[in-house]
Amino acid sequence: MKIDLTNTTSSKINAALMEARRGSGATAAGMVLTLVIVTDEGSAYDALKAANDASREHPMRTLAVIKRAGRSPRARAETRLDAEILVGSDAGSGETVVLRMHGELAAHAQSVVLPLLLPDAPVVVWWPDNAPLHPAQDPLGSLAQRRITDAVTAESPVGQLAQRAQSYTPGDTDLAWTRITGWRSMLAAALDQRPSTIVSAAVEGESYNPSVELLGLWLTNRLHVPVERVVTGGPGITAVHLRTKDGDITLDRPDGLMGTLSMPGSPDRQVALKRRETAELIAEELRRLDPDDIYSTAVRTPVDRLREPANAETAAAERVAQAVARAADVAAGDGVANPDRVTSETSEKKPVKKAVGKRAGKEGA
Repeated sequence: MKIDLTNTTSSKINAALMEARRGSGATAAGMVLTLVIVTDEGSAYDALKAANDASREHPMRTLAVIKRAGRSPRARAETRLDAEILVGSDAGSGETVVLRMHGELAAHAQSVVLPLLLPDAPVVVWWPDNAPLHPAQDPLGSLAQRRITDAVTAESPVGQLAQRAQSYTPGDTDLAWTRITGWRSMLAAALDQRPSTIVSAAVEGESYNPSVELLGLWLTNRLHVPVERVVTGGPGITAVHLRTKDGDITLDRPDGLMGTLSMPGSPDRQVALKRRETAELIAEELRRLDPDDIYSTAVRTPVDRLREPANAETAAAERVAQAVARAADVAAGDGVANPDRVTSETSEKKPVKKAVGKRAGKEGA
């Protein structure tokens, strides 16, 4: 069932929802949460489709907030709320309300959304793209127990991780973190099967995929060993190597479908590690509504803790740069070179800030 309301109010939308529920024979709402999607017309279809698919596991009321402030003064002066209500098979296992806010009303979306929230039920806000710098301080984000962003849709995905670390508030999460759940589970299971002392690790994947950085930061925090970041052509994360004295524990997935787990002294085995759709990622995030402490630790670890693998050309260039710097310091009368610039040729390579590539797709890591 689909109901269109033009130039309406929140109270009329609530009345229409109750009437539609009665018409379908449902006497109670039977929904477990409210999902607020803040998006635009270009991303609304994909976001609503993912939410409808996730609602089969989590029956919920979905409120899609589409702000249409208008470009001209005349358009901005026309304050209007249009709503599209979907119930039954058109809305998965819940109710969907698409709210199009025109004019100045777009700046006060929380006043429209608040009366439509399910009473005594958790609220989750999801920004498929264009997330605010501080989700918890956003007027809509402040209504929610959980706030979901997606760094992979930003122009600078790795830079977006730094912003998420700076603005982190308990309840925040990012789909870039959700995409690596399978990798974290497989690696933890491998170490449970074969306890070993890890001396170093390496994570391989696309340059613009923030999930690769988060996986490397998670390994850095949990294993307390140096972790290298290796750039490959993808898709997504392609391999993780845990180096031990007995050999490498390797989880390799070159095609984005099946992974191969290799451990010293054991035959290789195939593992399911398919890149997941957005609906599966949202469904996973809705299973837990408490703060994710492991994510908070990983995202707040500086990305430059990850190392780039050294090569001969890079090492030679660094040696030349260090020699020039020492000569300049001595010529300036320092007497000795700046100790911050002096490193032995065998010392560890300083982290290099990685260039961030193009905007990535929304498919899982």
